[in-house]
Amino acid sequence: MEAYIFVAVVVVFAFIIGGMSIRIIRPYEKGLVERLGRYQRTLDSGLNLIMPFFDTVMKVDMREIVLDVPPQMVITKDNVNVEVDCIVYCQITDPVRAKYEISNYILASSKLAQTNLRNVIGEMELDQSLSSRDVINAQLRDVLDTATDKWGVKVNRVEIQRIDPPVDITEAMSRQMKAERDKRAAILEAEGQRQAAITVAEGSKRSAILEAEGQAEAVIKKADAEKYRQIAVAEGQAKAILDVFSAIHEGKPNEELITLKYLEMLPKLAEGDANKLFLPYEASGIISSLAAMVEGIKSGPGKARGTAPTPQA
Repeated sequence: MEAYIFVAVVVVFAFIIGGMSIRIIRPYEKGLVERLGRYQRTLDSGLNLIMPFFDTVMKVDMREIVLDVPPQMVITKDNVNVEVDCIVYCQITDPVRAKYEISNYILASSKLAQTNLRNVIGEMELDQSLSSRDVINAQLRDVLDTATDKWGVKVNRVEIQRIDPPVDITEAMSRQMKAERDKRAAILEAEGQRQAAITVAEGSKRSAILEAEGQAEAVIKKADAEKYRQIAVAEGQAKAILDVFSAIHEGKPNEELITLKYLEMLPKLAEGDANKLFLPYEASGIISSLAAMVEGIKSGPGKARGTAPTPQA
């Protein structure tokens, strides 16, 4: 009976010792083993064995955490009080230093973010701080990451949630924004009117140019038509003269008849723009006959026929 009791006690003690020797670490955790108060090793995720009664295990969460920095009043470079708060995203990279280098890295990171937020925004004017959130975020992240590196903590990013100026400053900014928008609207309206006037002027100018070009082209075409008409008339007259001379040489008509024909043609030849008249060589005889006829008419009938007067008895 005593043997059974002893075996049962040993089995129970073995279960207790086995339970104390086993530690299960989750995937997002690291285990720090201390043996008799001294750091021994780091446990990874999974099933791990330790020495009971001598080893203690402290689990460290390696996931990224979010630190909500409390709102605080910050004075800008142009002496304006603004209320600012931000969010810090950080993560433990070295569990040993995060556990032994600082007692509470969350509180320390939050206070450090508040202090550096005052420094960064205090070097900026209000307008610059409102429009440069990315710059503020980057500067804060660099400063915090450098400061928390010795704690085994990495600051991944910093986000400014809000920057609230006083009510009177906000109203003044609203009026300024409205005035600026009215100014832009007036400028755009004036620019539109100017562009419209320029477009109208350009259209009028183009229309006048096209009209002048059309008139000039019409005048040129009219002059060309008149020129071609005169050329055609001259060619027709020249052809008629050539036909007359051909008839003269072929048929040999009476010189008086030819002279009369030339007289009929002279007024028509004089209708042109030319101030000189060229007659063929054969017309010289006709002109001589015409002169003789005129002389005969002036001298009398007998002289015109070329008969001498009869002597008296």
